[in-house]
Amino acid sequence: MGVLFVSALALGGCSTSVADLPSLGTPSDAPPRPKEAGSYLPVHDLPPDRDEQAMKPAEQQKIQAELKAARDRQATTAAQNGAAK
Repeated sequence: MGVLFVSALALGGCSTSVADLPSLGTPSDAPPRPKEAGSYLPVHDLPPDRDEQAMKPAEQQKIQAELKAARDRQATTAAQNGAAK
């Protein structure tokens, strides 16, 4: 049993993907595969700095006030539901 398990693991490392098998092929509407393997994404490239702020301070304060009001409403509702039980 152990030999079978070890051989399955060893062969599993050498397997190819199903899409590469010649008998199955690829669907007719599949895009062609690139000839070269893809490169890594440019994770260290940052976008350029903005010319203006993402959000004006007045808009930010308005949203913060709305969030605080929603938090207070939820706390009040939770307290009422907790007292009713």
